[in-house]
Amino acid sequence: MTERSAADGIRRPIDLAAFLICVVLSFIWGLQQTAIKAAAPDVSPMLQVGLRSGAAAVLLLAANRFFLHEVWSRKVRLRDALLVGMGFVGEFFFVAEGLRYTTASHMSVLLYTAPFFAAVGLSIRLPEERLGLVQWAGLATAFAGIATAFLLPALLEGAGPEGNLWLIGDALGLLSGLSWGCTTIFLRTTTMNEAPPTQMLFWQLFMGFLLLTPYAFISGQGFFTGTAVAWSSLLFQIFIVSFASYLVWNFLLKRYLAARLGILVFMTPLFGVLLSVGLLGDEIGLPFVCGSLLVLAGLMMVQWKTLRTFMRRR
Repeated sequence: MTERSAADGIRRPIDLAAFLICVVLSFIWGLQQTAIKAAAPDVSPMLQVGLRSGAAAVLLLAANRFFLHEVWSRKVRLRDALLVGMGFVGEFFFVAEGLRYTTASHMSVLLYTAPFFAAVGLSIRLPEERLGLVQWAGLATAFAGIATAFLLPALLEGAGPEGNLWLIGDALGLLSGLSWGCTTIFLRTTTMNEAPPTQMLFWQLFMGFLLLTPYAFISGQGFFTGTAVAWSSLLFQIFIVSFASYLVWNFLLKRYLAARLGILVFMTPLFGVLLSVGLLGDEIGLPFVCGSLLVLAGLMMVQWKTLRTFMRRR
């Protein structure tokens, strides 16, 4: 990404407004796993992510047509757009499947392993993204955290918070982070890097609806009971998560330094765990707490150079 902005020519450092907006975004993104899990008895997680993607894609097209007026790049190859879309599909496929077996608090942390998967891939593909010693140590710390969080309890107790299949759910959560990391790699290393934000987001949402919604019905997960919880969760995910929060994030990326924004959204897993404990009554043991802290510490080590620059400027 460049350091230029269409609005004022140069992207600005993080100010108080950007910080507060990122706090709100992190809260919203942390809440989405809790919302999906809460509505799961009434509408399957798979159907939720499929329907929300389709509705948000329509809203995105309308917003671009009447308000944003971004011109989509014709240089984008269909193959690259499909790769980005498949990364998005994989991310939420594994989230939806994983939430059937594990807790929202586990999913919130495991999903946000995506930054270090992206860091490894980009360091291989792009010379400017190569990792230093501290960053490689951060990756090792994060992987140690994953093992502590969801392998250690299995070895000690043989069962988890959602029953004997919880390890499957946590493994799917890890795959969701891998898929999100692959999406970032595809966005940076293909012709999709030339696309405006609405074009990037549309292909992700469109592919999510196109593949996840039919799969929900084919796999027997197409049930929908129109309870207050089900509609509240779905509307929250459509308007607040998939449409509004992603547009606000793209708005920030156009005006502020992207790497420094990335530091701020590391608050998301913390919000996710706290919300799932407070709203759903999830139980988290000491191994998961210690593992989660190791994961977050590892992610911060990967972003150490950016964090150090950010702290100096503050």
